[in-house]
This record gives sequence, structure tokens and C-alpha cells, in this order.
Amino acid sequence: MEQALTVGLDGTPESLAAAHWAADEAERRNLTLRLMHAWPLLVPEPTRVPSEVDQNYWARRLVHQAKAEIQARSPGLTVVGNLVADDAQHALIQAAGESEMLVLGSRGVSPAESYFLGDIGMSVVGHADRPVVLVRAEETDDGGPRGSGTEGAVVVALKLHGPSDDLLEFAFTTAAARGVPLRAVHGSRVPLHAFTPWGMDHTVTHEARQEARTSLGRVLQPWRDKFPGVAVSDTVRLDSPARAVLSAAKGAGLLVVGRRRHRHTPVPRLGPVTQAAVHHARCPVAVVPHA
Repeated sequence: MEQALTVGLDGTPESLAAAHWAADEAERRNLTLRLMHAWPLLVPEPTRVPSEVDQNYWARRLVHQAKAEIQARSPGLTVVGNLVADDAQHALIQAAGESEMLVLGSRGVSPAESYFLGDIGMSVVGHADRPVVLVRAEETDDGGPRGSGTEGAVVVALKLHGPSDDLLEFAFTTAAARGVPLRAVHGSRVPLHAFTPWGMDHTVTHEARQEARTSLGRVLQPWRDKFPGVAVSDTVRLDSPARAVLSAAKGAGLLVVGRRRHRHTPVPRLGPVTQAAVHHARCPVAVVPHA
């Protein structure tokens, strides 16, 4: 499906929150919203039989209710429902390849819940060809679930070496569509030679920070020129890259992190920064694949 944003529905409050978040994003980008529910036991064609014997009744109701909620709040948005008789993991990975992005729900951030993805979600994030956004649920005033992080700056985690165009294009496009600032953050550990027997050599740390900021500025400059309407700030932290990114993401509307495509790897591999982001960031997290 071209020019569509797909959200995976599974009946949980988190997936409904993801659907509302996705609806807002689809409106900003002028995309069709596709509500997809996948289950291998769905019958191939809709049946006109009483609900008590209709295998598809609950799946159809799940998509219909989500669609009705979204259309009531966003009447101008094109929303389509999609029931897929397939394994959820395979269906979601395929849907990601057909969409501008895939949006999934995630659980809370308590110690017991922070590793929210599970086998299906982790595999989808690790194998999808397009960006996958993970959205947590939070209650609104009326008690219903809504996606967290609907406002606030877009934060993008950057390395200073290697390709970053896919990551920056997504981050800048999202910030421009939302009319919010973009914050680029780079984390790097303190150089070993900064440690001395009498304490930290602050001249070394200052030089390391300035060198990193210069490199970060060079990476960002072409994108500043391409998106002159986006206010951009950059931050370099001499800290664990994962801690630096999570700290910068506090209060953000979206955190954008990258992962390398591993075409011939059956088990998905995410770097430590992306692992930390998808498990512990409180705002929505977009995982963008790149070369």
C-alpha cells in the first residue's frame, strides 16, 4: 500500500494508543492510516453468519471500534481496516515494507515491564525495511489510552562516523511536519588519557567535546540547509552513549534512533543505544533502518 502509515492492532490498550498516535502522524503527513490485525486462524473471506459462530467476529470488531474512535476524532483522515490471515510477525514485517512507517504499541516503564517488546516486536523492529515507531500508552482525562509524547521536540541520536542520511531525513521530516525543534545528541565516553592520578584533565575533556561538536555540526549542516524552517540544536555528552541519549530524550515528543540492516542475519541485532531506547525511553521511539 503506497503512501500509508500502518499500525498493528492486537486488542491491548497499548495498540489502541499506538493507533491514535499513528492517526495524528498520518494527518500531519497527509497519509492513509491502515489499521491491521493479523491472526492465522482468520477465515479467508468475511462470512455473513451469526457472531457466535463467526471466526472473524472479534477481529473485525477490534478493527471497527478502533476505526470508529479515530474517525470521530479525525473525520478528514482516510482510515482503512485490514484483517490478515497470517502470522503476526510475518504480516507486520511485510506491512512495514509496504508503508511509510509501522507503528506498534508498547508497555510501561516499570522494572517489570520495561522489556516490553517480546519475540514478535523485537523481530519486527530488527527486520523491518522501513521505520518502526514504538508508542507507550498513557491515560487521558476521560480514562482512555492515548499515545505518549504527542508534543515536544524530536530528538535524534547520532554517531559521528558511518551513514546517517536515512536517520536524519526521517528526523528532520518529522520535526518539520510537527513544527517542533530538532535536538541532535551524541554521546561519547571520556577519553582514557583524560584520567590522571590527580583527577580529571579538563583540558582533554574540553578538547574532546569541542572536536565532537565540530564533527556533529558538519553532519547536520546539509540538513539545516535542506530544512531551514526547523530549529536545530546539538548536544555532545561525555558519557555512556545510551545514558546520554536517554537523558536527552526526557520530555521529547519522539526519539529517533538507528539500526543497521542485516540482510543475512536470522536473529535481529540492535546496538546498545537502540536497545536502551526501545526498552527504557518514556517517549515514542522511532527505529530507522540504514545501510
